Amino acid sequence: MIERGEKREEYRTISPYWMERLLKCSRLPPTADGRCINERCQGCPPANRSRFKEFDTVCFSYGYTLRRMAFECKGITVGHGRSEWGAPEHETFIIRLGKRTL
Repeated sequence: MIERGEKREEYRTISPYWMERLLKCSRLPPTADGRCINERCQGCPPANRSRFKEFDTVCFSYGYTLRRMAFECKGITVGHGRSEWGAPEHETFIIRLGKRTL
């Protein structure tokens, strides 16, 4: 669906693995606007509390092959995705995709 241009977002579980990769501070799950739910977070300066890292591009690979797709990254949020696009019923990271670049 992504390759055909039908699905414009990708979902990732809110887990330590993805929190480490997508957030500047990964101590606690973030709110929908990307802020830490613990306002007294000691792990980082207030300006960086659980804000999302900035990405220009999202790259998908087909397993261990050299085949790839790349899209502009239009931002990351937390919420409920579209079930028709395969989103789970619980909150997830939502990675919004822009134009295909590769």
